[in-house]
Amino acid sequence: MSDSVFASIVQAPEDPILGVTVAYNKDQSPVKLNLGVGAYRTEEGKPLVLNVVRKAEQMLVNDESRVKEYLPITGVADFNKLSAKLIFGADSPAIQENRVTTVQCLSGTGSLRVGGEFLAKHYHEKTIYIPLPTWGNHPKVFTLAGLSVKTYRYYDPNTRGLDFSGLLEDLQNAPSGAIVLLHACAHNPTGVDPTSDQWEQIRQLIRSKSLLPFFDSAYQGFASGSLDADAAPVRMFVADGGECLAAQSYAKNMGLYGERVGALSIVCKGADVASKVESQLKLVIRPMYSNPPIHGASIVAAILKDGHMYTEWTVELKAMADRIISMRHQLFEALQAKGTPGDWSHIIKQIGMFTFTGLNSDQVAFMTKEFHIYMTSDGRISMAGLSSRTIPHLANAIHAAVTKAA
Repeated sequence: MSDSVFASIVQAPEDPILGVTVAYNKDQSPVKLNLGVGAYRTEEGKPLVLNVVRKAEQMLVNDESRVKEYLPITGVADFNKLSAKLIFGADSPAIQENRVTTVQCLSGTGSLRVGGEFLAKHYHEKTIYIPLPTWGNHPKVFTLAGLSVKTYRYYDPNTRGLDFSGLLEDLQNAPSGAIVLLHACAHNPTGVDPTSDQWEQIRQLIRSKSLLPFFDSAYQGFASGSLDADAAPVRMFVADGGECLAAQSYAKNMGLYGERVGALSIVCKGADVASKVESQLKLVIRPMYSNPPIHGASIVAAILKDGHMYTEWTVELKAMADRIISMRHQLFEALQAKGTPGDWSHIIKQIGMFTFTGLNSDQVAFMTKEFHIYMTSDGRISMAGLSSRTIPHLANAIHAAVTKAA
């Protein structure tokens, strides 16, 4: 057989997060546990489709007037309007003044990519500062979008909390006009968020330096259980009249992971600017994927539009958030009961889907080998993958890793 024209291509490494699941799937052990992927699981360890999502989907299926025609480039109009309202608040002056442009995108990742490409093409400063650490896909998305990626300090491994002075110093030293990526809530991978006072200081610094905030909101309502509380940092930046970008994902808070439903909003100084911005966003999207898919966004729009369904969603959302908070307390208590060396209070101080345990890569490897527990090598665990049944196994593994593999 003649040589392939692709013969020189080398085997790419597994994605560090998705690779965890590949390894987990190969493991035959009955006690194996996957704490790698950021997807919610029930107490029984099963994926969850929200009742309200099933209801909305049934409604759409039963509506015989619905067709499968192409959407406009910007997506489902109601979805865009309601998504902006959800993150910025129903009474947001920016929305009332038509200063917001929102386009439907392919979940959070697609929203970041479209926003990144728009900025690379139309914004005068091509550098984006991302927190250290951050979600592994952030540097790749923004680099491929055409931006230059730099980092600002965020996490302090000694306190397992926020390196606030480092964060302020690095943003102070950033060039005027630089873009700053901010996790709206439930920072991934650390679960460490600034307090509202710290957010206010960050806002003042960003505005005084004319930096451009770009929020990644993947967990609204999923972190604290309150949609408004989790959007408070974003609304703080919109309230000062300044400009910003926000990428939204409905993967976690509506459990629509595989539907790839998201939105990119850009808050502008005036309605005329917003209109021009939208026209250019269309030119980014059209050659990328023409227009977005219809199904997932229609589910979201149906839920956000209907008062009863919206209420039902907030109740189901709070139940997911509460279960994760309960897992934090149970894990912390299990480690305390075992007398595991070290201070583990960060487990209950951190918020959202993930806990940054502070375990090193050797300890993680030990836990995988000896206890069949799978997680990313940086010690990040998905709290949503835990249950009351599996917490003792995890606590035993952490205890053994800290005492034996240290």
